[in-house]
Parts: sequence; structure tokens; C-alpha cells
Amino acid sequence: MKSSPYGSIKYNTVSEYHSNFKEAIQNTLQQLRAEILKVALQAVEVISYNMPAFKMNKVLVYYAVNKEHIGFYPTPSPILAFKDELANYKTSKGAIQFPLNKPLPLNLIAKIVKFRLIEDSEKGRKAMS
Repeated sequence: MKSSPYGSIKYNTVSEYHSNFKEAIQNTLQQLRAEILKVALQAVEVISYNMPAFKMNKVLVYYAVNKEHIGFYPTPSPILAFKDELANYKTSKGAIQFPLNKPLPLNLIAKIVKFRLIEDSEKGRKAMS
């Protein structure tokens, strides 16, 4: 179970997850959520690993609030594909850290989600054949 600033909570919905943070963080989370849904119109919001996630055939992206950043988890391949554009952010194999004290790079997030949609649709086609 993930800890939040308010103790250990098991989240059931993305809105419930968002509601457990201060208003400024909620606003940032809502911007992130809106950008993901703008690009992935058919994505379904779920809670997976106690984090907000957006899913088509498989999960496209996850995100979570941490002490000083929002962890954005698009799987490893977009981190390699957008390596140059991510140079100003701390990254690891499958994660990107967006500092809470800076605006979200919404255009970059949109590109990453589009990239994941293409990957997801290719996997979906392979599974059907």
C-alpha cells in the first residue's frame, strides 16, 4: 500500500487519489490527467499499483506524487526515444521525475502518450493475429 501525506490509503479512483493532496498539487495532477486524456481519448482511467494509470490494451502510463516531484511512468521505450527532450529531467529505466516546483512539460507528455498509443495499438494488433 502506498503512503500519502495522510497515511496509508488504498485508492479506488483517480479522483480519489487526486483529492488526497493539497490544492496546488491537485491542480498539477488535473493538468496531467487532462493532457493524457486529450491525447488518449479512449483510454480508461484505473488505479494500478495504487497509482493513477491510463489503459488501452495495456497500461499506457502511470503517475504518482512524491515528496518533490511527480513520477511519470511511461515504460522504458519512450525514455529512450525521447532521451534528448528528457535531458533536463531525472530519469531511470521506466520513470521520469517532473519537479513539483516547475510547470509540467505538457507538449512532451503529449508526445510520450502518443508514442505509447502507437506501441499499444501495435501490441493489440499482434495479439489479435
